[in-house]
Parts: sequence; C-alpha cells; structure tokens
Amino acid sequence: MSTTLEEMELMEEHEEILGRRAQLLEQMESHREQLRIQRKQQLKESEAARLRNNTLLQDLQKIKERLRGKQLPHPNLLALETRYWMSVEESIPAWEHFLLGKGPHPTDDLAQPPRKAKQKPGTAKGLGLPPRPKARAAR
Repeated sequence: MSTTLEEMELMEEHEEILGRRAQLLEQMESHREQLRIQRKQQLKESEAARLRNNTLLQDLQKIKERLRGKQLPHPNLLALETRYWMSVEESIPAWEHFLLGKGPHPTDDLAQPPRKAKQKPGTAKGLGLPPRPKARAAR
C-alpha cells in the first residue's frame, strides 16, 4: 500500500506542477500580448513623430527660402538701429546701478524743467489740432 500512497502523493505533486506550469504559460502569453501591443503603440508614435519632424523640416525650408528672397533694410535704417543699440549699451551701467539699488534713477541727473500740469481744453485749439470742418448743408 505504501506504493499507492507514494503514487498518490506524486500524482498530487504532479498536478500542482502542471497547474503552476499552466499559470506560468498563461502569464507568459499575457506578457507577450502586452509587449505586442506596446510595440504597436511605439510604431504608431514613431510614425507620428516622423511625420511631425518632416512637416517641421518643410516649414523651416519654406522660411529659409522666404528669408533668402527678402531684401535687406535700407542702409539708413541699419545705421539708425546700430546707433540705437550703441546707445543702449552705453546706458547699461547707469541703469544697472539703479536696478541693483546702488544708485539714483538715471534720468535724475538730467536737468529737466518741471512739467506743467496739463489742462484739458474744451476745444481743439488747445491741443494744436486743426478745427473740425463745419457741417455742410445738403444740396
């Protein structure tokens, strides 16, 4: 009888092993399906990124071509812009001291006469504007 008892135990252990094997096979199949779905999603995303990049490259190419076709600004305008930026660079130290709280406002040094309070005149004469045209009678 001991052989049948041993056989029974072996059969039960065999059934447990087969059950665990079935679970592992099911888990592996599930994992493989998840990987397949993930790869499919990555392919979609990479294709979308490729299309987006191509569109961006085309847009950049169009902008580049448009910029090549544009004329340079007038030399007087370039000179004016250059002088403006030189002026800005020269005034940076004064503003830097003011903004860091180490000095007075840069325009405090300039001797400016005090401004008069402006009154709002009732007519265009006070504003330096031409008078309004009078209404014409219909003919």
